[in-house]
Amino acid sequence: MRSNSGERIVAVDRGSKYPQAAAEKPNVGYRRKLSVEGVAALDPDLIIAAEDIGPAEAVDVLSSLTIPIVYVPEDNSRDGILRKIELVAAALDLKQPGANLSHQVIETFDAAAKLTSGIPTEKRRKVVFFHGLVRLTAAGSGTAADAIIRYAGGVNPMAEVVGYKAASEEKLIELAPDVILMMGDGKGGPTASEVFAVPALAATPAAKTKALLVLDGAYMIGFGPRTADAIRDLTKALYPDIAVGN
Repeated sequence: MRSNSGERIVAVDRGSKYPQAAAEKPNVGYRRKLSVEGVAALDPDLIIAAEDIGPAEAVDVLSSLTIPIVYVPEDNSRDGILRKIELVAAALDLKQPGANLSHQVIETFDAAAKLTSGIPTEKRRKVVFFHGLVRLTAAGSGTAADAIIRYAGGVNPMAEVVGYKAASEEKLIELAPDVILMMGDGKGGPTASEVFAVPALAATPAAKTKALLVLDGAYMIGFGPRTADAIRDLTKALYPDIAVGN
């Protein structure tokens, strides 16, 4: 929020890769498998954490220390992003820069969300998001993936279930997704050939056109200040004829 704020960060979790300077900070590991000793050894004067950090035992110990903790709730919405900015800005005593960023986010988010407002329901593409190919667990309603699909003008046929659920071959044939959406694996994949070699996905309409979209996970479903850009990127991929701007 201001040029020197990043200097106050002494470490990040494994999912914090943006901006590049964040990726160069010491890493405390996956946020749901934190080591209390590792965090405490850094001697921080403040911990900013997602509300789903873990394990529970580690959270209990961290809460018993004298280090203040600000928990940032998951909220996959425009207003949720603004609440996150407000919380972090207040914790860092950067209320005015936070207000400036919120104003910018409102403008860009609303513009991105309106890009597909004119697409009739019957022409909206059906998109199913999977975490990986080992076990086909698809995103239903209440998930960040479901939200980003909707904001980009897509339809999530898995929205009939809440959370992440396994999707059988029969179910996927019934849902008939036009596009498969996945997170990048950090190794250049997954590729269309890998994805549509899975029998359950080979039988979908998406397989006929090899319609696979791969985006960085934190960028796509993080619901932060960059989410408007993610909406535009997904919109452009789903509807190439729509002018999405810069």
